Amino acid sequence: MVEQQPDYAAPAVDKALDILETLAAAADGLSQLDIAKAVDRSPGQIFRVLLRLEKRGYLHRDPQSGLYQLSMRLFDLAHRQEPTRSLIAAAMPAMRRVADATRQSCNLGVIDEGRVRIIAQVESPDDFGFHVRVGALFPLDGTASGHVLSAFSSVAHTEIDGAMLAGIRRDRLLVRPDSAQPGITDIVHPILRSGLDEAVAALTVPYIATSYSKVPAEDVSAAAERGAREIERALGI
Repeated sequence: MVEQQPDYAAPAVDKALDILETLAAAADGLSQLDIAKAVDRSPGQIFRVLLRLEKRGYLHRDPQSGLYQLSMRLFDLAHRQEPTRSLIAAAMPAMRRVADATRQSCNLGVIDEGRVRIIAQVESPDDFGFHVRVGALFPLDGTASGHVLSAFSSVAHTEIDGAMLAGIRRDRLLVRPDSAQPGITDIVHPILRSGLDEAVAALTVPYIATSYSKVPAEDVSAAAERGAREIERALGI
């Protein structure tokens, strides 16, 4: 006979876990009322729990819409290390090969609380190249990498043109002039989970076309695509 463990009730913990599990299963952000309905409690019963989860970094609340989403904090705990460390370790060898082959710099971006976070950068091996600071944050709707990440995200980003996102999903690629840096063409490839149209990151080459550029843009894009697939294999996804 299996001895049953005593059921020590912890209502606050249960509420917090119910909220986290609800948001993890949601395709979009949820309001306080939506969350309350999903966990079968009143908005007042979950108000303080939401505040604490947000303050501790487990939730992100959009200041405009008021909708809640999970942050990367749970990923952090699950791996007991900086959440992006495994991704960076898998990506860096491939990124160095991309930089060597293209003679351009490249960077790796992920979605972090509704924005693009640059988590890795490899400099051009030549004397010129476009540098993006590791740790920099950019808006999703204002960057090529943000558009690619949005196109392969389960979260809807209504501020970005749907036809553009559909084209990115079809081509699995975005090539366009950088909106903030004249003379730069962003070449972006998604890093996708196997069998899913979900991006874990975006590999971007900010291509500089000058008389010093030895590799044409088409070849740069092909090298970046090979790099993205290599990262996917290294991650086992």
